[in-house]
Amino acid sequence: MFTGIVTDIGRVLALDQQGDLRARIGTGYDVAGIDIGASIACNGVCLTVIALGRDPQNWFDVQISAETVGATNVSGWTVGKRLNLERALKVGDELGGHIVSGHVDGVAEVVAMRDEGDSTRVTFRAPEALARFIAPKGSVALDGTSLTVNEVAGRDFGINFIPHTKTATTWGDVAVGDLINIEIDTMARYVARLQDYA
Repeated sequence: MFTGIVTDIGRVLALDQQGDLRARIGTGYDVAGIDIGASIACNGVCLTVIALGRDPQNWFDVQISAETVGATNVSGWTVGKRLNLERALKVGDELGGHIVSGHVDGVAEVVAMRDEGDSTRVTFRAPEALARFIAPKGSVALDGTSLTVNEVAGRDFGINFIPHTKTATTWGDVAVGDLINIEIDTMARYVARLQDYA
């Protein structure tokens, strides 16, 4: 379980297709405090640590199934790509964002961007099956970041990125055409499910 509050920006150091995809991710986290088997959200995808090291920088390895690669933007990862990282929530941690599972629902596309003062308004296009779960002023996790939806028009929805978010995460790198991991809010999922039976 995660909160969508990014605590490190990692970098893909290596990719190796060994049946499943194995990725080595450089991190600012102290790997001495990470256990084998720990969960780390990498651009919103909950992945299991299978190896750790410090040569020459801190890194951890994860194994990614073909199903996960096909359902997320992992297929577009390249060596050098920056990733939003978050360690799993611990009891007593501050819940600054919203409850995020790390189970990506699909991929949204960046369709427009414009500056508004020091902030940037980004418009995303959600997959048809997920659009009904996105509501103005609701929460959504995009590439592992807990964000508030500003407006919705059909499948399109807008998010405002303040300067802090653009520097503390990978959102300063975003461009039109990018494919973004999207996880809908758990509460929205259950409300919609209840309405199906109303």
